[in-house]
Amino acid sequence: MSPSGQKSQPKALLFDASPDLPPFYTQSNPTQVFGTVVDWRTSVTKYLERRSFESLNSGSSSIATAVRMKCAQVDWPTFVQEWRSSYYEFTRDQAKRKDNGQPLAFKTVDDHHLDSLRALLDQAGISGLWTDDQVIQVSRVWRHLEGWPDSSPGLVALKDKGFIICTLSNGNVELLTDMVAHAGLPWTRIFSAEKFGAYKPHPSVYTSACKELGLEPCQCAMVAAHLADLDAARECGLQTIYIERTQEETWPADKIDGAKSKGWADMWVTIDDDTVGGGILEVARNLEGEQKP
Repeated sequence: MSPSGQKSQPKALLFDASPDLPPFYTQSNPTQVFGTVVDWRTSVTKYLERRSFESLNSGSSSIATAVRMKCAQVDWPTFVQEWRSSYYEFTRDQAKRKDNGQPLAFKTVDDHHLDSLRALLDQAGISGLWTDDQVIQVSRVWRHLEGWPDSSPGLVALKDKGFIICTLSNGNVELLTDMVAHAGLPWTRIFSAEKFGAYKPHPSVYTSACKELGLEPCQCAMVAAHLADLDAARECGLQTIYIERTQEETWPADKIDGAKSKGWADMWVTIDDDTVGGGILEVARNLEGEQKP
């Protein structure tokens, strides 16, 4: 994949545009998790803090005293982590069910976010904080996440070099479309697990995206900040590009070091590269592509 020519350049880059969360998150291990392309934790936490403040201080709100007291005890960053942790468990369970040939009634990530939010509000004793309509609105915050500073310019640079740039996310199409509009991300195509009736890391998601592009897996590269995602893509024959994002990776340090020393990823963009724009911009610098006239 490098200019040295060890691997041919990919024609398409498939980006993990939705974040993953480690299943081992606990309050004593407050891992701050962000996505490959978007900074979701900051976006969602600030939004919930604002919406909570507005509701509690609204003259038109009729919130029970017990709910107000419970709200004072809520740690919103932890609440957001738990919300996203439920997403991790949900998608992994769906992928396993499909693998085992079990019946699968496909449920969108939007629907899961809503169900999970209701359950967490009830668990925290603050179900009366928002009306039913407001809860639905709050659950859609995942459609309005901010991109990392290098995301939009990096994607533009890759597009200018002639690469096909696509999402390959577990997020549903409507969620991803809204996210694209909000964050200004210039994708060539938007691929969602919803389209393929499965969730990553099921192999059918990766292979189906390649088929949709009319390309062989070896002509495509999966780009992610999660080695587990790249591991599944590599098993399907895709090239792999790893972007380190601060406190994002879920694998233990020794496993990460082993993968790096063995050249496990075709390109490895380190945190240090962030000092010069890094991230997706560094991916663009390392790929030759076919410069547009």
